[in-house]
Amino acid sequence: MSRIPTPATIDAAPAASQPLLDAVKKQLGVVPNLFRIVSNSSAALEGYLSLSGALDKGTLPAPTHERIALAVAEINGCSYCLSAHTYLGKNLAKLDDAEIMANRNGASNDPKAAAAVRFAATVVRERGHVSEDDVRAVKLAGYDDAQVIEIVLHVALNTWTNYINEVAKTDIDFPVVVARKAA
Repeated sequence: MSRIPTPATIDAAPAASQPLLDAVKKQLGVVPNLFRIVSNSSAALEGYLSLSGALDKGTLPAPTHERIALAVAEINGCSYCLSAHTYLGKNLAKLDDAEIMANRNGASNDPKAAAAVRFAATVVRERGHVSEDDVRAVKLAGYDDAQVIEIVLHVALNTWTNYINEVAKTDIDFPVVVARKAA
């Protein structure tokens, strides 16, 4: 059971969060528990949705967003995010099981995506203290400066959701995938 109340309905959420949750429901068809938990702070929910929306306008391919999210969730031991992004990776980004497992291991079966996922995993493990060689490698794989920044921001946003879910112990409302660190 969650440590922080999860509003059962949109109407049960704080009034300022209700239009934001309505927008999530319109976009996704459902309101996952992560959004319900975060709705306890309308400022946090607005910030999360705004940053997510801005990153969707970036130049990294959507499947790479999911690959990064899987790597970050595994490293941080967040089973909620690992479950959510396994589901999204399979159903929206069309990643196969082998790719999802590679992503969970900080890699990819796609050579270019592998550089992004490897760099993202290094950012998480080193808490941003990456080397010149790390930056050079991701750039040599074909990522420009803007995309390097986007990779780092995806790491930060996914780390934030990992931390929210671990602090709150958010009830998993996707097919459950357990992070090795959490097992």
